[in-house]
Amino acid sequence: MFVTGGTGYLGSYVVNRLLADPSVERLTLLSRARDRAEGVEKLWRALQLHVDADAFYEMLPRIELVTGDLSAPELGLSKTERERVVSEHDAVLHIAASLNRKSSKACFNANLRGSLSVIELVRELAERQGGIRRYGVVSTTAVSGQREHEVVTEDASIDWDRSDYDPYARTKKFAEHMTHRLLPDVPKVIMRPPTVMGDSRFPETTQFDMVRVTCAMFDLPAVPVHPDTRLDFVPADFVGPAIAELMLKPELRWDTYHLSSGEGAAVARDVHAALVAEGLHAPRMMPGLFPFFEVVSNQLAGAPRGKVSLFASLVKVFLPYFTNDVVFDNTRVVEELGRRPAPFMSYFPATYRWAKSVRFTYPYRPLPARDLPRAAE
Repeated sequence: MFVTGGTGYLGSYVVNRLLADPSVERLTLLSRARDRAEGVEKLWRALQLHVDADAFYEMLPRIELVTGDLSAPELGLSKTERERVVSEHDAVLHIAASLNRKSSKACFNANLRGSLSVIELVRELAERQGGIRRYGVVSTTAVSGQREHEVVTEDASIDWDRSDYDPYARTKKFAEHMTHRLLPDVPKVIMRPPTVMGDSRFPETTQFDMVRVTCAMFDLPAVPVHPDTRLDFVPADFVGPAIAELMLKPELRWDTYHLSSGEGAAVARDVHAALVAEGLHAPRMMPGLFPFFEVVSNQLAGAPRGKVSLFASLVKVFLPYFTNDVVFDNTRVVEELGRRPAPFMSYFPATYRWAKSVRFTYPYRPLPARDLPRAAE
């Protein structure tokens, strides 16, 4: 299987789950690195959340790292590397994306130009081999656009008459459109997580933007959130393995899945009660404050670069995810995999305490020096 984004936060969960399956003999990961040694270091930074150094070195023979860039022509692959990908793989999983919700340029280059390059690779692979087992695309529930007080199903998500929240949502929506239009005969699965935050098994995380905003919201005297608002937040240890398992299953009942909390999404008033029960600060919920939050965050986001402007920028980007009462139906993935994500407040208080204790910085460990094993042929 050829995978983009395997060295990212969510990608590390997917790769770890794929390699736990004995049927996966080899993975080829696209890595934005100068050489294999740098690619191994990047992969270790991603996977050390899941495995120790001994287990990591045991994984390496099953991993082929190819250097490239999502937004470069033909993904930046050399002719030799591209030839190996299109001749030796039966599936492609596209995870990589720009999450920069403020930059249209970054989202255009990664989420549109990059996705088009991956689609071209899939077409070449399918033509070379006379078909492909599956093309997987990790999208987002944000493709549903601006909504309020809804439960949204997979088939009702794309509505071209709705406005989008940001460049990230807009480009991911069009990347889905390109996938359907340019690969009509290729077996494919589109997987849409909502906000992915934390891990239900342990408090550590290496992705802090949304965690930082959530912790700060909990610490405020009041927040612009209605008590009945549902917060569709899911842990990475549900989303990552779900992506891997949907890619590995021989047959799928649908071609699109919400990897979400569905009707089990946390309700703001229950989050408030859980904070109190955990002995944590619980802000007052005052939805009328939304215009004030919006104006202040917009103004402070333009302040000189620093902690205040960084926090204001994050609030500006993520505020709709706290205030819009939207849930994404997860009936399909629950039926397909037979499980639901852990409730948000069953694990997030531990993440809150840990993230603040390390000042929102993961304590990365250096990789012990050893001879790097070659990937299996």
